[in-house]
Amino acid sequence: MSSPVDYKSTLNLPKTDFPMKADLPKREPGFLKFWQEMDIYKSLRQKMRGRPPYILHDGPPYANGDIHIGHAFNKILKDMIVKYKTMQGFDSPYIPGWDCHGLPVEHQLFKELKITKYQINQVDFRKKAHEYALRYVAIQREEFKRLGVFGDWEKPYLTLEPAYEEAIIASFAELVKKGYIYRGLKPVNWCIKCETALAEAEVEYEDHTSPSVFVKFKLEPGAQFKEETFLVIWTTTPWTLIANVAVAAHPDFMYSYIKTGRGSLVIGSEQLPGVLLAAGIDSHEVIREFKGRELEGLQYVHPFGLRKGKVVLADYVSKEEGSGLVHTAPGHGNEDYLTGVKYKLDIVMPVDGKGNFDASAGEFKGLNVFEANAGIIEKLRGTGALLLSGTIQHSYPHCWRCKNPVIFRATKQWFLKIDHDGFRGKLLAAVKNDVTWVPVVGRERISTMVESRPDWCLSRQRYWGVPIPSLFCDSCKEEFLDAAVIENFSRHAAGEGSNCWFTRDAADFVPRGLQCPFCKGKSFSKGSDILDVWFDSGASNQAVLKKRDDMTYPAALYLEGSDQHRGWFQASLIVSMGVDNIPPFDTVLTHGFVVDDQGKKMSKSAWNGIAPSNVTKDYGADILRLWVASSDYNEDIRISAQILSRLSEAYRKIRNTARFILSNLYDFDPETGLVGWDKLKTIDKWILWKMEHELLPALEKNFDTFEFHTVHKLLYEFCNEDLSMRYLDMVKGRLYTYAAGSVERRAAQTALYEILNFLVRVMAPIMAFTAEEIWQIMPKEKKDAGAVSVHALSWPRRGSFFISSAGISPEDARRMSVMEETVFGLLPEIAKLLEEKRSAGGIGSSFDAKINILTKDELRYKSLDGLKSELPEIFKVSQVVVEKTGLFGDGFSASVQFPDTALQAANADGTKCRRCWNYSMTVGDDKTHDTLCERCGQILSNLTEGSEREEKV
Repeated sequence: MSSPVDYKSTLNLPKTDFPMKADLPKREPGFLKFWQEMDIYKSLRQKMRGRPPYILHDGPPYANGDIHIGHAFNKILKDMIVKYKTMQGFDSPYIPGWDCHGLPVEHQLFKELKITKYQINQVDFRKKAHEYALRYVAIQREEFKRLGVFGDWEKPYLTLEPAYEEAIIASFAELVKKGYIYRGLKPVNWCIKCETALAEAEVEYEDHTSPSVFVKFKLEPGAQFKEETFLVIWTTTPWTLIANVAVAAHPDFMYSYIKTGRGSLVIGSEQLPGVLLAAGIDSHEVIREFKGRELEGLQYVHPFGLRKGKVVLADYVSKEEGSGLVHTAPGHGNEDYLTGVKYKLDIVMPVDGKGNFDASAGEFKGLNVFEANAGIIEKLRGTGALLLSGTIQHSYPHCWRCKNPVIFRATKQWFLKIDHDGFRGKLLAAVKNDVTWVPVVGRERISTMVESRPDWCLSRQRYWGVPIPSLFCDSCKEEFLDAAVIENFSRHAAGEGSNCWFTRDAADFVPRGLQCPFCKGKSFSKGSDILDVWFDSGASNQAVLKKRDDMTYPAALYLEGSDQHRGWFQASLIVSMGVDNIPPFDTVLTHGFVVDDQGKKMSKSAWNGIAPSNVTKDYGADILRLWVASSDYNEDIRISAQILSRLSEAYRKIRNTARFILSNLYDFDPETGLVGWDKLKTIDKWILWKMEHELLPALEKNFDTFEFHTVHKLLYEFCNEDLSMRYLDMVKGRLYTYAAGSVERRAAQTALYEILNFLVRVMAPIMAFTAEEIWQIMPKEKKDAGAVSVHALSWPRRGSFFISSAGISPEDARRMSVMEETVFGLLPEIAKLLEEKRSAGGIGSSFDAKINILTKDELRYKSLDGLKSELPEIFKVSQVVVEKTGLFGDGFSASVQFPDTALQAANADGTKCRRCWNYSMTVGDDKTHDTLCERCGQILSNLTEGSEREEKV
């Protein structure tokens, strides 16, 4: 008997002190520093210079606070695309931007200063706003960089920079020159809290409780209605009754003229039953029915005696609710306004910018419009004009910034005319024919919005933004635009910024000899309105894509949340089409909103928000990146501690797969250790073939179509199932017990190296930090030694791997097909048999067993028999016997998947080798190593001889 040997020391066991420990929050900052020191972004730009461009144009977030989880989702999604496109061989610069003007910044700054705009000089405030915006640009920049997002962070685009402001003014000037811009008295969305007009994109619809009143308007006596008769209207804004000048009826709807105990009434026939029931009118007599067109031109007396009104016709009158007759106040609604234009109705506007009634409202003077509702209803009741009152819960417009209900209010504003020179049709044609929308439903969504959108209200009554360079005639008090004035402003703004409009005298902008186009006056003041902030960001295609050398126009991709169909996407489209008659983007990708695990919108008040900084602190940015990749963004995206915890588990499986591979390459040099394709076992060839010919095309397809949740699924399943549960588990014996430099072990290491070289590249766009860590510590070939960062690597290509050079022979293909279809088909049934035998006490380890396979099928027999030398490694048993027979003996179980085949788990033949744990008939043949099998004995003999040679040397 030989002396006891420490066989464990002779195994090629993985290194136990291997890096890649699960501590992302602590490790990631080191990689951020590494990227910063090497200036990774500049390095990539230099490398890719001259390659085909792929420009993802960044939509600018507002510089008015810390980033929220929606910002993080959006920026990571963009970064994954840019990183992938760069690896694919495109020159894909990423220029981050910030929207620094407008109500979002102004609102937050006033809250911070705890003052109103009446308590500070405009120029002083603008200086503070400039500093405030830059402060949050700096804060958000660091927060985005912490997420592993690469970009030109030192040269972003900012809408407050003079060069950008010049582009805004130039775009506006071009639209003025082409006749798109006009000044008009029209009802616009008006925020009485912020005291400014709002565009459609600045209005959010939220549930709101409003009064619901049915009011009687007394008709003037005439041939049709000789006795006292009332039109019944319905409204949810009683305060707008002060400005009523008409009642609208649908020309083709039927109306009923009825007698009741509450007077003779005219009500839409379809609405009649519901109105009578709600009003508690038990009996009535229908005098006659008629179409709405018979009411046109009839006059009535305003219920408060303010004026006489008349009945008009309108197709927008609905059958769905109300009374079939619509109260019309052209100063308080867009449809009302258009009807007013058609019928030349007066535009009555008794409400000031703060939402308070003026003297024309009589007893309601000074009251806020919403507060006046109760008094107006009470007066209607007192005069007998109120038929019915209650409340209604409905969707109502709110200011996007202060979240208060808005009103429609007619004021003089600057507008962009959407129907000028067939512009609406051009926009729709571009949307439908020239742009790819992802998902495709985006095309219909934005088309519907463009089809129905009103003219764009461009002017805002605020302090912070790019001024509209209009002049106010001191003589006739009219306001107008002049091309020379705009040009002078643009010239000054290019050097000084837009503040020059407020700091310079009007004379600096007014050309010599200018006369008012209305009265020929020659004395002017500067207009005080600023441009809608959406025009600022909408002009980014002019300021960034057209001006910066590293950009192209149009961009390949715009990517934002789905709310931007009526926001940035539409503003950008209008500016670009108006100036250059082309859309600014080839493709538009939209994603849903981030919600909690219950599907609820995140907000501070609901205490369900998750800050990105907390996620990176607790889990690491790669977990956040994995969350983005795993989310189906076509729907709302859910996030919670539980979801992040589950993703951490998924991350660990992927990381541990890479860690296992790395730990088994500790003695592998790809320059000398790679073996040829013909030296690989079938299982090695199978995993590499699957990786290159199945996984790679699937990953590329889904990256190219932005289906990142499928990319994540494919990567996870490959790591968890094909690698961890199959290949890696199967080759452990070869890696641990075969001679360190043997062809068999090097074959497994060759496959592992190629797998890792593949994985580190395809995971880099998603798990930016983890991929970098793997790349820094994995063995490398000389051809890749120049890639200081994983993100400087190229995307894997078919045929680019060492093992692919030999190609795949028909015999290889056949053997791998057998592996995929038959061997792996039998695998779960064999595992079940082994577990049953283990539970019965027949075996301990699976290596205590052998598998007997009987088959009646000639082809299956030949296929399995051709692989029988490799089957023990795959099934993790000591022996596998394959026989062809016409009968299945006792103790065999027919295969469920292959009825022509039967299986048996039996005890292995021979004696257990103390080193590799496999049973073998050769154990004891070598008297020097009498407890080892022939292979392990030879390995130890070689190790001993090698040690002796080293000692002699």
